[in-house]
Amino acid sequence: MSKRHGSYGFDAPWALTGLLLGAIGLIALAVVSFALDILAAGIAFLFGGLYTLASAASYLYTTRRGKFAVWAEELQRLEGGERLLDLGCGRGAVLLMAAERLDQGRATGVDLWRTRDQSGNGESTTMANAEAEGVSDRVELVTGDMRDLPFGDDAFDVIVSSLAVHNIPDAEGRARALREAHRVLRPGGLMLIADFQHTPAYEDTLRGLGVVDVRRRDAGWRFWYGGPWFRTTFVEARKPA
Repeated sequence: MSKRHGSYGFDAPWALTGLLLGAIGLIALAVVSFALDILAAGIAFLFGGLYTLASAASYLYTTRRGKFAVWAEELQRLEGGERLLDLGCGRGAVLLMAAERLDQGRATGVDLWRTRDQSGNGESTTMANAEAEGVSDRVELVTGDMRDLPFGDDAFDVIVSSLAVHNIPDAEGRARALREAHRVLRPGGLMLIADFQHTPAYEDTLRGLGVVDVRRRDAGWRFWYGGPWFRTTFVEARKPA
């Protein structure tokens, strides 16, 4: 994986902050318990604090390095001339790595630019990152809702999404986003969706659309947000030709 030059923020920064504050609070309670000679409570609080601190370290690694390494490997399959769409592109972590491989193609990112989902999320930030990575000439950014994509049928060869579809709060909305992704993907095109929630439902939606070449697989420890209980899963599918 090449060195990143842009600024990509933190995924769900409130969650990372909660883990860090939780670890500090538990360790502080351990110190107080030991000072009061309440040994059992001190050991329990200390264990909980260290465990929460390890979870925060896992989360921090994933959001700053791990997810980039995993996606870099996934994007190696690009041949260079594809039209690629990133659903919920955020600050461009996946979008711009893809663009680096599309010397004859084009990468389009669509997002609603909400900072709750990613710190500092904004169209101007993503374009600044594209310039920093040297790919602004092959990147297009669109403000839009993935449940109602502003693109024609069969417009893209590849569709990717990283931890974005789950931000849609209702099941029907998430299913609609998958149906829209299927609509704008050309026959024979690749869809690669990474998420840590609802992936069995994503697979069911795609199979309901007639996609038979679809599978779910674990993204591995580099894509854990705090531990294996927040592991990321890929849903990979090919639209029937």
